[in-house]
Amino acid sequence: MIVELLQVIFLVALAPLVTGVIRKLKALLQSRKGPSVFQPYYDLYKQFRKDSVISKNTSWVFRITPHVAMAAVLVAALLVPAFSSSTIGFFGDLIVFIYLLAMVRFFMALAALDAGSAFGGMGSSREMTISSMAEPTMLLSIFTMALVVGTTSLGGISGQLAESGLDLVRPSLFLAFAAFFIATLAENARLPIDNPSTHLELTMIHEAMVLEYSGKQLALIELSSMTRLVLFLAVLSSVFMPWGIATNASAAAIIVGVVVFLAKISVLVAVIALIESSFSKMRLFRVPNLLTVSFTLALLAVISFYIL
Repeated sequence: MIVELLQVIFLVALAPLVTGVIRKLKALLQSRKGPSVFQPYYDLYKQFRKDSVISKNTSWVFRITPHVAMAAVLVAALLVPAFSSSTIGFFGDLIVFIYLLAMVRFFMALAALDAGSAFGGMGSSREMTISSMAEPTMLLSIFTMALVVGTTSLGGISGQLAESGLDLVRPSLFLAFAAFFIATLAENARLPIDNPSTHLELTMIHEAMVLEYSGKQLALIELSSMTRLVLFLAVLSSVFMPWGIATNASAAAIIVGVVVFLAKISVLVAVIALIESSFSKMRLFRVPNLLTVSFTLALLAVISFYIL
């Protein structure tokens, strides 16, 4: 239990840094200086010190959504292996992981509608449209790993794949990885699906849903969004590519696991920064085409498991 709690603390503490590094790399790739990689920590600290301004027209849904979002992300972090394959695992926890994050999206969409603003309704509609295509992709991608290893526990998948070396490496693994990576960009409002730094009403999706929040509530939502991105990166690095992860609770194995995890996360962060600096935001009506490609890759991953 100590290792699992340490992983959750580690992931939450790392989340703002990952966001800061992505922003810094994007700035450098665009020949700008950019803010410090620690700027998200400063922003969260400033927001937690402020009071929230809440419209009198909102209901309890609007008020509890930031707390639901943070709580669901923390519970999801207990199921995801990071530097250790030891998690609070049980049969079918990969489904629980996907739908804990879906619960966050559901409450955020309700809260945006509850505020009664036109932007909130627009953002909620777009978010639900994208999620309806991204969720099947994520489920099929991780289910492919469950078929390869023979367990539906994320920690079990990571541990068995790491201990088997390259024996379980199949083409389906790479197809599932590519599909889940595209879904990661969609689920976390990254380019080319959405621009996380824009406030233009014609293009924003995630930001449109949180425009009514401020102060401590906004800080909780921002922190939960940052942590959700790290959770997806942890799945990519520790479930699809778990080599180097700690499979026991020894200090040496955990230290190696932390170093390897940070290295893999750094590579994924660099790839995301490169993509966001190389591609512009797609038109909303072209997003389903990209998500269809990711779903096709996930479906091919399942089919290739049975064929090959």
